[in-house]
Amino acid sequence: MFDTARTAFAWLVTGPHPVALDGRQVGGLPPRLVPLDEVGRLTVAKGCPQQTRDAVWTALVTRSRAEGGTWTVACVGLALPVLLPIAAKLTNRFRGEVHDIHAAVLTGFLEALVDVDLTRPAILVRLRWAAYRAGHRALREALDAAAPVADLGARAPGPEHAGGHPDFVLLAAVYAGVLTAAEAALIGDTRFGELSLAEAAQARGQTYKATQQARHRAERKLAEYLSESDTATRPKSQRGVAREPEKTRRPVSPRSPKSGVGDRGTRVPARPRPSRSTSEPGAVQEASSCD
Repeated sequence: MFDTARTAFAWLVTGPHPVALDGRQVGGLPPRLVPLDEVGRLTVAKGCPQQTRDAVWTALVTRSRAEGGTWTVACVGLALPVLLPIAAKLTNRFRGEVHDIHAAVLTGFLEALVDVDLTRPAILVRLRWAAYRAGHRALREALDAAAPVADLGARAPGPEHAGGHPDFVLLAAVYAGVLTAAEAALIGDTRFGELSLAEAAQARGQTYKATQQARHRAERKLAEYLSESDTATRPKSQRGVAREPEKTRRPVSPRSPKSGVGDRGTRVPARPRPSRSTSEPGAVQEASSCD
């Protein structure tokens, strides 16, 4: 499927007249006809400004909506550098059939091309998340499908588990209502992706400080969610049980340099003396001396 998309895109940029964007109409591109493969190299370069990426994707998506065909293939081909890692992440521990999940990733991307908001920044980031969510839903459906009892131990861990790959964790937090998709994208793309915080701020139309604070708030909510999830997965016998401090045992005899008692071991009671009649002189005195 992705191989087909790659081959189709290669046909678009092969030959003497490759499909190209007019750089004179797209801010940030060279002022000439720029072949799509060159457009792809320019937009994935680390130093490419976010405004240029958004201008390119606005032009691509607009032509895809208006003309379809060639320009839809162009969008898929240029998005392969983000779609392929998504498909790999979703299926790297899945032992079942992966074609349906890959198809869902591609379908999610194509559906988002129709309605993605081109007036908002970070267009490719939002297309990527649409593709990821679609693939993730397909993965969950595959994992939730009935399986023989003997195979249950071999199933991959469900995506709802709050551990594992960072993207799974972020998406689980979105499903739980802890983070918005924008907050998850901000954490994922600036912590685990290639988008710098300065570029994210530019894409969001915010100052660097405001974006930094937004990420901090989102990460704090995520940390609390993960802490609660960890508590919920503990055995009931371990929840909320405070560990008793060890009782300090007082020594029988204080170790004082003056007393010298501590060097003699534990004090033992004196051996009882033969009982004497209380009528004998000094009996009371001897009895009291044994106390």
